[in-house]
Amino acid sequence: MSVSLVEAFAGLLLVFVLPGFSVSRALFPEWRFRGEEGLTRIVETATLSLVLSVALTILLGFGLLNSPVGFSAAWGDPTLEVGLAAITAIALVAAGARGAFSSTPPTAPPLEPLSGEDGGAEALGRAEDLSREERRLRHALRVAPDDVTAARLRTDLGRVRDEARRLGAAREEEYAQ
Repeated sequence: MSVSLVEAFAGLLLVFVLPGFSVSRALFPEWRFRGEEGLTRIVETATLSLVLSVALTILLGFGLLNSPVGFSAAWGDPTLEVGLAAITAIALVAAGARGAFSSTPPTAPPLEPLSGEDGGAEALGRAEDLSREERRLRHALRVAPDDVTAARLRTDLGRVRDEARRLGAAREEEYAQ
């Protein structure tokens, strides 16, 4: 039995590309291949397509071999190819329904914030600012020219330390919940 070049190419696409591509488009309809992240999305989709296609081929072949249908892994039995084509068609319909091929991408599902993450960057920035301010005030206190200036600097230093303690306690309480 000879296999034409067209049949070989179609079989390779069906085993290594099409099922995984259609499933990846159904899973991630918001991915676009243009724009700032275009190249990244192309690489991610190509890799995911290859891995998913091989995994789906293996799972479908295993399922068919262990089914009572009587599948044989012979070259003339098109059951595996029909199954992969069905997976591809179903996934393409799902991808189309989810907006993967529309001109405007659907919005990505919102990420659920983990506890302790709300305002984490702002709190860290504020803590660094307070630490910097504390160092500045301690230095100014060491070189203070008179007692009046030193008293004002001590008051400011106490205020900065209290705010830093409150910020730390608030973050610890947030993480504890």
